[in-house]
Amino acid sequence: MILELHVQPGASRSEFAGRHGERIKVRLAARAVDGKANEALIEFLASHYRVPKYRVKIIAGLRSRQKRVQIDHLGKRASSG
Repeated sequence: MILELHVQPGASRSEFAGRHGERIKVRLAARAVDGKANEALIEFLASHYRVPKYRVKIIAGLRSRQKRVQIDHLGKRASSG
């Protein structure tokens, strides 16, 4: 799955916050310093989608608020059936 996100670092808590144009808006409690917001985004999405963090990858926008994130959650499900 690919998500097109608009990320707002430095919020009071991490949460989905509706839409920002065509993108899903995500507020993050972490600040955009030393990659902390990117780490927090990966942790937030992994928790929300119930996948290990290594299955969440930022594939575009590492230094931007506009990000494209790939979530590979088919690993276990594909092999179970």
